[in-house]
This record gives sequence, structure tokens and C-alpha cells, in this order.
Amino acid sequence: MTSSPPSAARAAVPAPGVIGALPVLDRFLPVWIVAAMAAGLLLGRLVPGLNTALEAVKIGGVSLPIALGLLLMMYPVLAKVRYDRLGTVTGDRRLLISPLLLNWVLGPAVMFALAWMFLPDLPEYRTGLIIVGLARCIAMVLIWNDLACGNREAAAVLVAVNSVFQVIAFGALGWFYLRVLPGWLGLPESALAVSAWDIAFYVLVFLGVPLAAGYASRKLGERARGRYWYEQRFLPRVGPIALYGLLFTIVILFALQGHTITSRPGDVARIALPLLAYFALMWGGGFLTGKAIGLPYDTTTTLAFTAAGNNFELAIAVAVGVFGITSGQALAGVVGPLIEGSSPLTRSRPRKWSSPWAAGMPARSSRASGTRTGNSTTPPGRTSRPSARSVTTSAPGSKS
Repeated sequence: MTSSPPSAARAAVPAPGVIGALPVLDRFLPVWIVAAMAAGLLLGRLVPGLNTALEAVKIGGVSLPIALGLLLMMYPVLAKVRYDRLGTVTGDRRLLISPLLLNWVLGPAVMFALAWMFLPDLPEYRTGLIIVGLARCIAMVLIWNDLACGNREAAAVLVAVNSVFQVIAFGALGWFYLRVLPGWLGLPESALAVSAWDIAFYVLVFLGVPLAAGYASRKLGERARGRYWYEQRFLPRVGPIALYGLLFTIVILFALQGHTITSRPGDVARIALPLLAYFALMWGGGFLTGKAIGLPYDTTTTLAFTAAGNNFELAIAVAVGVFGITSGQALAGVVGPLIEGSSPLTRSRPRKWSSPWAAGMPARSSRASGTRTGNSTTPPGRTSRPSARSVTTSAPGSKS
């Protein structure tokens, strides 16, 4: 009987001490996210005029502090993407068709149903949730996907597809779910006046700028110093910036509505219930869909996160622009990051409970460096050796 090679056995079972060896920022990420939420709530509650000051710093309706946080958060992740491998993603029809159905057919319909089931007597919050369901994620999903060791190239493609559909379909879907469908069902109707040009501007700021910066870094860095230097030296240095940007963005989002959230905890709880149900249904449905159609673990994880994530920055901007910053619609948008920021803490290690399927995926090294075992990033004269450490999941910014 032939025994398995020792390296294969090690690759299937993560080494027990790896999590403890992670940097403090990565190891205690749940603590930092909760602390950032609490800090934002306290700042919004205790600092007079902070809400007004943050709202005043805008260009074209876009909050500059939020835009800065998203740039810091998304740039390191997009700088890790190997853009020369995007063709392998776009050539897989399963990965292009299933996200479109999950994101633009199932997602808005599920949020519409949950909003009416949980909030039939609260029209402002209900409308806010429906707007959240229409805004598909193009930002924070990149962080959650990286934490879960998902496929970076697939995430970049799906985010780009979502961005294009967001510009084209957001206004039409808002009209359908707030006016047409309620009318067919004999329910009260709402209105949503938002320009496609405004949506395009939000997408350009929240995705276009960090995407261009990440692409330029990859191309210029590899051209000047080579791929090994770029992935083994440059990326580990800029990786931690992603989590700093995430925490900064969370603080700003919660500071904007700190007083409202803390003064109306009952309303926040009612808004949170359908959001929790939505994230569970969409993420679980996306993950099961990926397994059913035969996608590998990393791509299935990416599919699940893009299906469950929402663009809260866009939803908040639309709600504030149409209904006002103190409106119930805006509050529903702000509660969203509270749920999405905490729920991925239990979803960012899905490989733990998806074994042995996930354990059989090709070995991959630290997410911070962006390398994969057996790739050309190993410098001349060195031999790449798979190990248990090469398949463990680490947050963006951790070091091998």
C-alpha cells in the first residue's frame, strides 16, 4: 500500500501554532473591529458637531473621510491581484453567470422580501433596507475575501462586473422594487430619484481610484524590480494598510450616526434582524452554489462573499442625498456595516468547517505576499517546498 508523501499530509492539516504566530493586528481582528465600532459610536455621541463636520467634507456628494478610508482599505488588496491571470477567471462561464444571478436577481428579491416581513410597519427603514439590497458590494468584500483565502483574481473580476451593472441597473431596480412590485402586490409604494451619473461617480471614487492605483503598482513594480521583489518585499510592507483603512472606515461610518444608533437601540435591533437573515441566506446560498457547480474552494468562497456583501457607502450616499442624513433610510444604511462588520468574523475561516473538501485545494502561501506554492515567484536557485503553513489562512498584512 502506497503512503502519502509527508508534504501532502502536512498541507492537509494546518500547523497548530500558526494562528498564534500571526501579527497582533491579524490575530485579534474581531476585537479591533468591535473596538472601531464602539469608538465611532462614542465619537458620534460625545463630540458635538462631529457629524456635521464629517458631512461637510464632501466633493460631489462623496464623503472625503470615507473615500480616504476605502482607498487605504482597497489599494493593498488590489495591488496583490495578478492581472495577467484574469483571463483564467473570465473564461469560466460558471463564475460569470452564477454571480450575476445571485447578485442582481436573487439578492434584491431576498432583501425586498425580508424588509417587508420584518418591517411592515416602518416604511423608512424598509425603504432603506431595499436600497441596501440594490447596492452590490464593490469594496469591503475584497477584505473579507482576502481574510478567507478566497481567489483574488476572481474577486477583482466580480467586483468590476458588479460596478458596471450598478451603473446600469441601480436606478431601474430601485424603481421596480419601490414602485412597480409593491403596486402589483397591493403594498404602499415609495420613490427613489437617483441619477445614473451619480452612481457612476460613486463607483469611480470607491473602486476606480484604488483599482487604477493597484494595477499601476503591480505593472510598474514588476517592470522595475521583478515579481519576486514585488510580492516578497513590497506587498508585505503595504499589506497592513488594508486593515488600518478598514478600521478607519468603520470608525467614520459609525461616527456619522453615533447619536442616532445609541439613542434608538430598539430600532437598530429591528433593522439588524433582516440584515442578519439576509447575510446568512446569501452567503450560505452562494457557498452551496459554488460547491454544487463544481468550483474550487477559493473561488466558491469568493462567490459567497460577493453574493452576501453590499455597497453600504453607495446605499448611505443615496439615502442621504434623497431622504436626508437624519432619515430612517440613512440609519438603515449605517446599521448595515454593523452587521457586515461583525458577521464575517464567523465567516472569514470557512475552510475550518468545509474540510476535507477545502483541505484538498492546492497549497497556497501567505496572503500578505500574494504568492502561491510552485509559482515563478521563487527566486532562482531556491526550491519551493510545500508546508502546513502554506495553506493556512492569514489576514492581509500578515507575514510568512
